[in-house]
Amino acid sequence: MLARVPASSANLGPGFDALALALARYVEVSVEPAESFSITSEGCGAGLFDDQRHLGARVATRVLGHDRFALHVRSEIPLSRGLGSSAALALAAAAAAGSASPLALATEIDGHAENAAASLLGGLVVAGVDENNSVLARTLMLDPAWRFVVVVPEEELPTADARRVLPQHVPFKDAVHNVSAVALLIAGLAHHEDFAPGSMDDFLHQPYRMSLLAFAQPLLTRLREAGAAGSCWSGAGSTMLALCDERTSPEVAKEAREFLVAHSVPGEVWEIDADRRGLQLNE
Repeated sequence: MLARVPASSANLGPGFDALALALARYVEVSVEPAESFSITSEGCGAGLFDDQRHLGARVATRVLGHDRFALHVRSEIPLSRGLGSSAALALAAAAAAGSASPLALATEIDGHAENAAASLLGGLVVAGVDENNSVLARTLMLDPAWRFVVVVPEEELPTADARRVLPQHVPFKDAVHNVSAVALLIAGLAHHEDFAPGSMDDFLHQPYRMSLLAFAQPLLTRLREAGAAGSCWSGAGSTMLALCDERTSPEVAKEAREFLVAHSVPGEVWEIDADRRGLQLNE
């Protein structure tokens, strides 16, 4: 079985641990019966842990109850950059191995229901885990006019490191701001003409993470000055995302590339659409 799922960008500013967007970069995982375990990999992360320690191998083994299979992984999703690589891989491996509930398993293993849900469903999603540890996920409207400029530095930023700088408590006014912003953001993503300036601003996590990446704040500002409707961290970083349309995307991407060069930040810039299909399975 071959499973193909998209990358994801979580949070989108104020939608911390709730909103995510599927992006048109993919990981493919195939699982085939074999007399003994084997694994091959290509693309992002190729050659890292090409044994039973590999996340895809661990997920497939858990689903099948044994390791008599051949696993192949091909990924376009950079690791530890805030693009949902672990959630996508776990989801794809679970689906390729025949799991009846790949979303639940990927969420349990990776810990991010919103990333896994975006990779499963495609498009824009909201997701969470209820008091019974059941994953709840819903697809939200996403205006096809939106296009995304994704700035992917070479610098990795593990999610665990980005979590450690977050406070245990935040001011009440900041929490209220985020509730308002995320509601406005959902409306603006559904209909681009309703997008409200500032609705991608966040007060719960991004301000505390800025010290981890010296380029983050000036890059986010540059993206908006270049014409992006909004800009934000992609997940826990190091990737940054700009909300654009067909008209503004080329200039925003150009300015992003110039920024990386001017600030000696190795990386790449994607002009990309949302993936709207999610998980695809082939026998």
